[in-house]
Amino acid sequence: MKIPEKAQEKKEVKTEQPALTEKVQEAVAVVTKTTKPLSRPGISSGFSINSFLNKEDKVETAENTVVKTENLPQNHFTDTDLQVEWKIMLKQLQIKNNFVFNAVKTFKLEKTDESKIKVLFPSDSAKVEFDKISGEFFNHFKRKVQNHIIEIEYVRDVDNLKIEVVTKRKIFEKFIEKNPLLKDLDDLMKFDLT
Repeated sequence: MKIPEKAQEKKEVKTEQPALTEKVQEAVAVVTKTTKPLSRPGISSGFSINSFLNKEDKVETAENTVVKTENLPQNHFTDTDLQVEWKIMLKQLQIKNNFVFNAVKTFKLEKTDESKIKVLFPSDSAKVEFDKISGEFFNHFKRKVQNHIIEIEYVRDVDNLKIEVVTKRKIFEKFIEKNPLLKDLDDLMKFDLT
């Protein structure tokens, strides 16, 4: 008698399968195709691969302009003149372009010879920012002191780059140098100076 019960269960399973296939067929029928692309039309990057591949190698001719300094004025200037003009330029930069000011404020300008200025810079990235304003500054300075044969020499100043970060531990160690009893106090109390 158990055999007929199994046959009834199999019939029930078979009736569920056609219902599932009907649902799948309905889901497939719902899919519709688009006639237009889904991407945004009309946006171009401005870069053409064909023009890049077909680009001709153009020979660039560099024009060297030589300025004759024989007839230009060559008056004397002092290091004080240079420092005063540099401070004025920094004040103007602080107002006009704060980013460039922060990059070049650590630069040092020194007069080494009669017509030679040494520029000490801390890093190459700061020098790039200085190059943006150096032409304007040196042209102004040459006109102001009436010396047009000034040469500029750039020297990387590694010592100028170091900016010491002062921690609580370093401050406490400086105090220990002044008062050695603080070391005993630190040993006794186990201060947390992190």
